[in-house]
Amino acid sequence: MEKNYPRKNFSSFDENKPANDKDVIFGIRPVMEALEAGKEIDKILIQRNIELAVVQELFELANRYKVPVIKVPVEKLDRVTRKNHQGIICYLSAINFASLDNIVSACFENGKNPLLVMLDRVTDVRNFGAVARSAECLGVDAMIVPARGAAQLNSDAVKTSAGALYHIPVCRVDHLIDTVKYLKQCGLKVIACSEKASVNVYDEDLTDPCVILMGSEEDGISQDLLRYADAHVTIPMSGHINSLNVSVATGMILSEVTRQRLIKK
Repeated sequence: MEKNYPRKNFSSFDENKPANDKDVIFGIRPVMEALEAGKEIDKILIQRNIELAVVQELFELANRYKVPVIKVPVEKLDRVTRKNHQGIICYLSAINFASLDNIVSACFENGKNPLLVMLDRVTDVRNFGAVARSAECLGVDAMIVPARGAAQLNSDAVKTSAGALYHIPVCRVDHLIDTVKYLKQCGLKVIACSEKASVNVYDEDLTDPCVILMGSEEDGISQDLLRYADAHVTIPMSGHINSLNVSVATGMILSEVTRQRLIKK
């Protein structure tokens, strides 16, 4: 649930490793052209303390298209690619991001009982893909991820999802707390899943419109975000290992949502 085995990043995307050429664009003008062409961009890494007048124009473009820009040491950029990156590296997204407002509105307008999954600080690419696969199979209407501190949505994520990321909408938001507040105003119940919770997930009513909030393997759900949850639930376990991989835990929670909703019909 919140934590996994002690080892870290056993299969995650690592910005410190050389990037797959099909997942990145580098150089000032190519990145600006990608922004202006409407390419779906996951994030931009920019060299810290770079002194180029054109950089301000890039920042303005990124802000216009709501693309996160992260300042990093030049050494990090050099580890990503050995080519002349000019202090700028852009990570392309393998999918198109969806509008959360449109997703929620469409659910209610079509008489559907919304079911969303929100991931907080889940940075492992394969875990993200596995969560997406379970979510798509179990009828989730959309996944919600933060603009910063989320898994890279690259070709590896799509492959691990078995193509599910081409079918389930993914919404990228600036602030998870503001998004939770918005969803609560829309009538969705926020269910936080944590190994530290005292309520058994099988005893919680999951038949109403809801968003399932899952945390990372190492850090769990942030405390600031947890405070806004309507319910905290846990999966009962009896083994020696007291935590589950986040993708497995998400699949189990979503399966229980499906079971309860089928019974209620």
